[in-house]
Amino acid sequence: MRASFCLAALLLWPALDAHADAAFETCVNERLRPQAVARGIPAAAFDGYMAEVVPDRSVLDLLDHQPEFTTPIWDYLSGLVDDERVADGLAMLETHRELLAAVSARHGVDPATVVAVWGVESDYGRVSGKRPLLQSLSTLSCFGRRQDFFRGEFLAALQLLHAGDLRDPGITGSWAGAFGHTQFMPSTYARIAVDGDGDGRRDLVGSIPDALASTAHYLQRAGWQTGRHWGHEVQLPPGFDASLAGRTKRRPLQEWLALGVRRIDGGELGPADARAAILLPAGRTGPAFLVFRNYDAIYAYNAAESYALAIATLADRLRGGPGLATPWPTNDPGLSRAQRRELQQLLLARGHPIGEPDGLVGTRTRQAIADEQRRLGLHPVDGRAGQRILEALRAATALPVP
Repeated sequence: MRASFCLAALLLWPALDAHADAAFETCVNERLRPQAVARGIPAAAFDGYMAEVVPDRSVLDLLDHQPEFTTPIWDYLSGLVDDERVADGLAMLETHRELLAAVSARHGVDPATVVAVWGVESDYGRVSGKRPLLQSLSTLSCFGRRQDFFRGEFLAALQLLHAGDLRDPGITGSWAGAFGHTQFMPSTYARIAVDGDGDGRRDLVGSIPDALASTAHYLQRAGWQTGRHWGHEVQLPPGFDASLAGRTKRRPLQEWLALGVRRIDGGELGPADARAAILLPAGRTGPAFLVFRNYDAIYAYNAAESYALAIATLADRLRGGPGLATPWPTNDPGLSRAQRRELQQLLLARGHPIGEPDGLVGTRTRQAIADEQRRLGLHPVDGRAGQRILEALRAATALPVP
């Protein structure tokens, strides 16, 4: 019975796949093509752009598994704000010193914040995504939730190609369609991108000056206040009412001072006329932050608290700050990228075929971690890359694998 069911499913799969491809073709020809033409894209140009595009249904699963919302914040920040990214960011600040000074003078955003966005978004241009933009966006335009949103992004990408801002129809980016050094979505590119190198073209893929100037321009348009800080790690008074926390629950700074909120390093909290909010991203026992208007500007770039805190805290490290003083409320902290590579090397040594140790924890690495958690008697068996499994594998390296 089970074998018959599996055989039937295998026989049915090509038909299901063909049906899905037919649905995609119908969507492209009857929905996307007319809308593109209505936006000024010649039909022949549209057909040329889409000639070899096939749907990529794997992007649909990623809609509900964005790391900013599914990863514990201590894991998220440990990989994005590590010593490697700080060292590389300091090198970028020095290499592009004159450019960043000009960008800051024009848009009012400090160099450390601009470079922090660059570092978090693409590791300073090293990792900008491998998924073909038109394939991802057309698939998301035709299937799944948020089709209207992604259809707008797909059409914006076509317009950028038609206008010459983009020149390669096969350009790649993230699964959701963000691309370039600082991962702009196509519609954001169209609205915000600027020509930072003066060549008459806005090129956020091949031009670092264009990318950094456009990033500063985005933050400026999002309400960045020149010369002011994004916020500070703070110490809360005993018995602080956690219901007062939340990015939108702003009140005058003097009210927070009256409640007993203090900077954790003893410094001044901020200008007397500021309004601020308290963030407790891991609850009352984790780090607490007092955030100002500039935090909202960072948050606008990608609406997730973990993302905004990654940018903000990396920028602080690039200014010479020591990092967070309060530990995260976990007995199994996250790993830096160097530690993740070490973990992968240990997994390879124990016979797990996970590929190159690149510090990126994907499906094969998580499965290998889960196998080792079972083998070593660790709980929970969740495939998570944390300090406990790293320490256990270090201790086990000299022992024969059972």
